Amino acid sequence: MSIIEHVVLFKVKGDTEQEKVNAMLNNLNGLVSLDPVLHLTAGPVHRIKSPILNFTHMLHSRYKSKEDLNTYSAHPEHQRVVKENVIPICDDIMAVDWVADNDPTPLSPPPGSAVKVTFLKLKESVSNEVQGGILGGIKGVKEGISGIQQMTCGENFSTARAKGFSLASVAVFGGVGEMEAAVGNEENVNLQKQKVRDNVDGVIVVDYVVPASSP
Repeated sequence: MSIIEHVVLFKVKGDTEQEKVNAMLNNLNGLVSLDPVLHLTAGPVHRIKSPILNFTHMLHSRYKSKEDLNTYSAHPEHQRVVKENVIPICDDIMAVDWVADNDPTPLSPPPGSAVKVTFLKLKESVSNEVQGGILGGIKGVKEGISGIQQMTCGENFSTARAKGFSLASVAVFGGVGEMEAAVGNEENVNLQKQKVRDNVDGVIVVDYVVPASSP
């Protein structure tokens, strides 16, 4: 099975009533009941590192195939939630999809798990060979950092709402404490970061906690 990772970032308008934000999250989380969905949670962003984009909420879901993701996206209930609960209160939305390079276990990280999502926007001059090397470096980070329970990475295949970001990864930790205390092989991690830094025009790192109220 090749799992499809689907991450959506939302920037909720600053003057939005909390009741409407809760309605958005409740309705998004309710989409987990749709047949194609293997895993889905939505909630507030714990922390974001980005000099240009300031998102407030995140959705993470998983599917068996690109076809299942398309079925989910076209489902009338998904369309209704986006139209009625998401678009009216959001200033910005970004979505990235990729084929996981391994089958993450468990498919649904338990409530309280900490999730770190990283998006990279590569320079236009970067070759496919260099891109492959960067993906290899991202995979190497898992071996270099303790505390990562599961990690996938890949190339984005949905360009319409990705804002030019082409590589993505998601790492799951047991909780925020484990994520923040993660100790890495500093030399290895710094080497991978340098390899990435020389070839990217932008980086977004989002920390998110799987909500306790997740269905």
